[in-house]
Amino acid sequence: MKNITENIDFAEKSKFNSLASEWWDADGELQTLHDINPTRLAYIEDHVDLTEKKILDVGCGGGLLSEALASKGGLVTGIDISEHLLEVAEEHSQQAGLDISYVCTTVEEFSTEHENFFDIVTCMELLEHVPDPQSVINACMHLLKPGGLLFLSTINRNLKAYLQTKIAAEYILKLLPAGTHEYAKYIRPSELASWCRASGFTVVDISGISYLPFIRQCHLKDSPDVNYILCAQADEWADEQTSDMISKPGKG
Repeated sequence: MKNITENIDFAEKSKFNSLASEWWDADGELQTLHDINPTRLAYIEDHVDLTEKKILDVGCGGGLLSEALASKGGLVTGIDISEHLLEVAEEHSQQAGLDISYVCTTVEEFSTEHENFFDIVTCMELLEHVPDPQSVINACMHLLKPGGLLFLSTINRNLKAYLQTKIAAEYILKLLPAGTHEYAKYIRPSELASWCRASGFTVVDISGISYLPFIRQCHLKDSPDVNYILCAQADEWADEQTSDMISKPGKG
């Protein structure tokens, strides 16, 4: 087995642990996640039929997207490094009558035992919270079957994104707890696309996500100027190269 380094920011882990009790409160501190979740799901469904697909939700947290994917017929596994959030996810999925498998692990470690296993991997709002995003993407390639689809969402790094997601969302409108994001960890679409290609993916689409907080509505748009979502397909020849890249430093 490979020596997998821990691609974990423990301050970030502690931050999200503190939100465990709030995770399923649609009007609480994580209301933005609840509001954008249907748009994320619709984007995924625009690219693939979820029925009977083996799906891995990386950084699943309390299970918002995992449950949405399972409700559409997906065979869902959710992984996260937070035991507290996974307890919330498991309890809620049982109450909802959904059969979802939750595992406390890193994506790098999980990839060593599930090579070419999944049809779809999702990784939403995680990359801006880890030390090495490239390592996560490498592991996702290792997990996917040839031709499988990867869905990533994150935040662009520019002045508009800083003003909207840091100043307005965290400090003025208080849509998110202060300190949820670190601007230096935001990722430009060109950087994310480059990391995907380096891991052996072909980028299929990049779309922006627009959120209107006063009316709590969300929709897709062409410009990835602030929040955005990406779909990439695993190239059939790439996995042998990628398997030796997991946990090496990123290029961005």
